[in-house]
Amino acid sequence: MKSKTHLSINLKLILLCFFFLILLLLIVTSSFSPSQPPIAETRLSNSTKPTQEPQSTVSSACSSHLTPSCSKIPTSLANALIHFATTNITPQQTLKEISVSARVLATKSPCNFLVFGLGHDSLMWTALNHGGRTVFLEEDESWIGQIQQRLPTLESYHVVYDTKVHQADELMKLGMHEECKAVSDPRFSKCQLSLKGFPNDIYDIEWDLIMVDAPTGYHDDAPGRMSAIYTAGLMARNKEEGETDVFVHDVDRVVEDKFSNAFLCEGYLREQEGRIRHFNIPSYRARPGRPFCP
Repeated sequence: MKSKTHLSINLKLILLCFFFLILLLLIVTSSFSPSQPPIAETRLSNSTKPTQEPQSTVSSACSSHLTPSCSKIPTSLANALIHFATTNITPQQTLKEISVSARVLATKSPCNFLVFGLGHDSLMWTALNHGGRTVFLEEDESWIGQIQQRLPTLESYHVVYDTKVHQADELMKLGMHEECKAVSDPRFSKCQLSLKGFPNDIYDIEWDLIMVDAPTGYHDDAPGRMSAIYTAGLMARNKEEGETDVFVHDVDRVVEDKFSNAFLCEGYLREQEGRIRHFNIPSYRARPGRPFCP
């Protein structure tokens, strides 16, 4: 998730225009609909219970008969506009890659959105899911501290991975065993690939979207995304009902390519754009007996 190099200034300008278009749409929409009370934002925390900001009241000026409605720009969108207008660092995903998940968010938000990784694009995902819950899982505790200082409204949790990229081939073999094809709560799975150390809240929530863009996976001693990809698929299958959209970034790399095809399944692949793949995985609890891959 962390940008290693600055992308072109064109991408930054396009992103700013994108947010301004959202702002314009909100302003136009608000003139034809009654105002709604503001939704509290969640603050970044290492606990499973993010604190809620107190709701502000609408001023008497807003209720004037001369004004049909009065609503403020959402806090998440305002923060995103300020952030991208004042930083020289742009998201690591390209505009076309971002658009893949943005299109799904446009139809599903507000929703529950789980992101593996915390980075310069995190505020953008929170803004696009305004009114929903967007949670980030990050391997680097010091990086969480840095982001918290600059973007305190984000909700993130520190997680620990016990795998290495150089173990990928062995983990793939283990993943073919029957215990890894059984659908269950990841906390109770017998599969070695299942991640069991998240806060309980992460397992209890029914996620509508899951983005796998972490942990680090570009060198042999990095944790790699083997377990993250497997666990994302297991969470989607273990959902009580409905479907989960799962996105995997950096599929130009061997691990992301092989593990996403094996555990999210080519039969559930809906789209690939550049280095990102979009899978749509149904609930297995709603229809027991499905094969692990169609």
